[in-house]
Order: sequence, then structure tokens, then C-alpha cells
Amino acid sequence: MTDIHKPRRGSLAFRPRKRAYSQMPSINAWPESKDVRLLGAAGYKAGMTQICHVDDSEDVTKGQEVTSAVTVVEIPPMFVYGFRGYKHTRNVTDVLIQDEAVLKKLGMKKAAKKELTPEAVDEISLLVFVQPDKTGIGKKHPERMEIRVGGGDVKERIDFCKGLMGKELSPKEIFKPGEYIDVVSITKGKGWQGAVKRFGIALQRPKATGKRRHAGTLGQWHPGYILYTAPRAGQMGYHKRTELNKRILKIGENVDEINPDGGFPHYGFVKNNYILIKGSVPGPVKRLIRLRLGMRGSAGAEPKITQLL
Repeated sequence: MTDIHKPRRGSLAFRPRKRAYSQMPSINAWPESKDVRLLGAAGYKAGMTQICHVDDSEDVTKGQEVTSAVTVVEIPPMFVYGFRGYKHTRNVTDVLIQDEAVLKKLGMKKAAKKELTPEAVDEISLLVFVQPDKTGIGKKHPERMEIRVGGGDVKERIDFCKGLMGKELSPKEIFKPGEYIDVVSITKGKGWQGAVKRFGIALQRPKATGKRRHAGTLGQWHPGYILYTAPRAGQMGYHKRTELNKRILKIGENVDEINPDGGFPHYGFVKNNYILIKGSVPGPVKRLIRLRLGMRGSAGAEPKITQLL
């Protein structure tokens, strides 16, 4: 007989499949870096297109011109309004910009000027906000986030942050074409769905129970409750997901070469700098997409682009 008091073993995988707490995905782990640099960025998913480039992988098409599907992520300027210090994962203090207009825009009050000493902290994060009002998606309120600064010692990171205070960052100052990044976002929500669509279980024979779109069994007699592994109806989509090793094929400034006639469907025209990421990206158009330098290594040669389709 099964011991119902035995702790659960193994991974829950993507469970619990409940709605994300916020449309702003959090990033809890950051990669290491040799150089002092910002380890992430954020933008908005505009849609997908195709691009022709020379294949520099080790596939059979190496050296040939290939066509790849790419996701267009618009990156409006990210404004730096401060930086934050951590000591053993605990927030020590925030150093904020002394600009009342900027702080009022964020719904914050002007605080006394503070300083950070290298001895007081061991990690530094840059405080930035994305400016969606500079895009055409209709969102106006700035979206605040913190992005880890990597590389060098703590003093070099603090000096790096001080040099960026009050400035706007473009994607070319953060990433390079050819680098591998991780994409973190909230997937497209599909509402409450049944077990067939949610878990892909097989349809029942009509003569078996008189029903088709349900699970044949919800589990054994003991333990006397339904296990979490049983496929059941519930929320589908609108989950936080992270996709690893997505390659940046292009970082562009000329929006005329990327905007299709009439704009991207359900998005409109790209107005700011953009990044072309090979493959798909979680979430619908207009969704906030957070980009992080690849945890499994980010080195990559700059691809040779031949044509934008």
C-alpha cells in the first residue's frame, strides 16, 4: 500500500499551471561575465518575418545561404534611474537619480542622496524603466525592472552604473549580433481548458462511458485523493516561460527595412531600435519580452545577413 505521508519526489515540471502573478516576468538567475556590462534588456514583441543569411553552423548547409524565421522585438530606449546593491542576496540600498520629474513619472518620491561603498555590497543591479509610450502599442505607463550588472569587481560595477545614471540605453550598447540570449516572457493566455486540449490525452471510446473528452481514470484507490499528476481541466497559458539559447541575428536601427506595408498585424509599425531573434518567442504581440545574456554561454560570431524578406 502506498505511504500517503511520503514526501513527493521528482520535478513538478511546468506545474502548477496557474496564471502568472504579473505580466512583468521576474529573472532570478544571471550569467557570469568577464567584462563589466549589462546582462539584459527588454522590449515588445512585434511579430515575425524571414531573413536570408549565410549558415555558419556545423549543419550540412554550412556556408550556404539559408532562410530563417525570426521574431522582431522592438526595444524602445531604456531609461536608467538608479542602481541597487545586494549583500548576500539582501537589498542594501538604492541609489536613485535626483530628478523629481523622472521620479514623479514613476510614482516615486525624491529621497535623500545615498552612496554605495564596495565593501557594503557584493552584487549590483541597474534600475531601469522601459518607455512603451515611444512605441505604437498604446501602453503609456513606464515598466520598471532591474537588470544585473556583471563582470569586474564591485567598484568597477558601481562606477559603471554611475556613468549610466540619467541616460537612455539602446540594444547596441547591451548586446552584439550573433550572441546567444535567453528569452523570458508570459505566454499567450488560452483561458480555462479541458484535459484533452490542456494535456493532450486521447479521446475515450463513446461506448466506454458515454463521454469522450475526459480522463479515463483519476487515479488509484489509495491514497484517497487525486494526485497532481492526473490530467484535469484548468488554466491553460499565461504562464512564465524561459527559452534558452536564442540567437540574435541582427540589431537594427533603420525601421524602414523591417516594417511591412501596413505594419505588423495587430501591432503596427516599429518605431525604435529592434532585435531579430532566430525562431519564435513566447507570448502574443505587444507582450513585454525580457532578454538575458545566455546562461549556457553567449559567444557567437556575427552572422552575415544577405536579405530581409
